Amino acid sequence: MAITPLLFSDLHPQQQSILSKLSTQVDCIFVTGAGGFLGTALCRYLRAANINVVGFCRGHYPHLQALGVTLIQGDLQDKQSLIDAMQGCSIVFHVASKAGVWGDKKSYFTPNVLGTENVIEACRINHIKRLVYTSTPSVTFSGEDETNIDESQPYAKQFLNFYGLSKAVAEQKVLQQNTENLKTVALRPHLIWGPYDPHLVPRVIDRAKAGKLKLVGKIDKLVDTIYIDNAVYGHLLAAVELNKKNSQCAGKAYFLSNDEPILMATMLNKILSAANLPKVTARISSHLAYLVGTLLEWWYLRTSNTNEPIMTRFVAKQLSTSHYFNISAAKQDFNYQALVSIDQGMVQLKAYLGTNK
Repeated sequence: MAITPLLFSDLHPQQQSILSKLSTQVDCIFVTGAGGFLGTALCRYLRAANINVVGFCRGHYPHLQALGVTLIQGDLQDKQSLIDAMQGCSIVFHVASKAGVWGDKKSYFTPNVLGTENVIEACRINHIKRLVYTSTPSVTFSGEDETNIDESQPYAKQFLNFYGLSKAVAEQKVLQQNTENLKTVALRPHLIWGPYDPHLVPRVIDRAKAGKLKLVGKIDKLVDTIYIDNAVYGHLLAAVELNKKNSQCAGKAYFLSNDEPILMATMLNKILSAANLPKVTARISSHLAYLVGTLLEWWYLRTSNTNEPIMTRFVAKQLSTSHYFNISAAKQDFNYQALVSIDQGMVQLKAYLGTNK
């Protein structure tokens, strides 16, 4: 994958400002999951400010090396490799995790919980004082509408998959370890999208081309999304805030979004428009989608099929319920705001898709 480097001079003034502050505070930054969508974007911005970056990931990513990232291959399960790789770093962005909507408990808990425990321990051994953890709004989702909720919303009482459960456990471990010697924060960006997205955007496009994309439910619900540049900006702001003696965000979790709740159908059709594809109009009832998801999960378990079903209970509920968040805490505690609107991001996405057919 070819990644275009960012020029510092081309960045938004507020991005330049926060990167300049960060560059005076660190010698080197450690990024887990550096080869992923958010991890790569973080690396691009940090390298635009000429900040030294060590990227830790399981695979080999030439595009990171081309950006000037020191790439170290390793597994979060290997605590010693983390300890060795973090030496000399000042901040850790723990972005890596096993995502998805399907899989057994061990497949999620090993990387997401044990891996996070190892990251925390490696931070302590290396006397790293700041840890920014990438969490998810799924930690509060139990299948019901979430309308303008804030961080006072408790963790879900029941989870529809092991991803959400594992991230909730890991998030709590990160926040519980917050001390003066290791300040921690958890960020919950929702539906990250934009150029180079290997998840949401291509899945929507591929299903639309195959005639398998459908709206779920009779009523379109509002959802929050976040453009990739805004997700990165939130992470950078939190990292700088953690450096303050009386940090407002230390030991807390924060929802992050574009602060533009949008109907699910409208968001999907904006993505399809960026790809020059027709709008999606076909619908399936939420009850039928949930029933199909239940039956598919049962069949996949019965046949030991490890592939991801086209529908699950979690996906059925995600697509038929509201998910938008009150991000006042992030605005207040570390001055977060979305620098790129949804429509501005769609212009960038259209340009990217047009040159990567």
